Amino acid sequence: MMSVFDVHFWPDNKKIKVRPGTTLLDAGNKAKVHIRTRCGAKAACLMCKVKVGDQSGLAPLNTNERLKLGSLVDEGVRLACQARVIGDVEVNIPEDPLKAAIRAQLARQAEDDDFI
Repeated sequence: MMSVFDVHFWPDNKKIKVRPGTTLLDAGNKAKVHIRTRCGAKAACLMCKVKVGDQSGLAPLNTNERLKLGSLVDEGVRLACQARVIGDVEVNIPEDPLKAAIRAQLARQAEDDDFI
């Protein structure tokens, strides 16, 4: 029997079962979780950065991923296109920078409206 592992994506709170060796990017696609990417999973664009606190459910970083991420590795950052599942894992997807900027702008406008 083939073993499968749970990958839990936050903040979407979506969970999916995947086979060992599946990348977090592929798991995210299967779970319908949007992980930004532009380079076709070649570790070139660095847009698919995710945060993983407990990395025991992931294979160790490959050389390419380690070189691309540098000191971000110490903060639990991984490239979803490179990180491969070897156990249960919880993944935090950062907010899209454009969405974050729009949300911040809307919050500022709401504060301004309170003073009128």
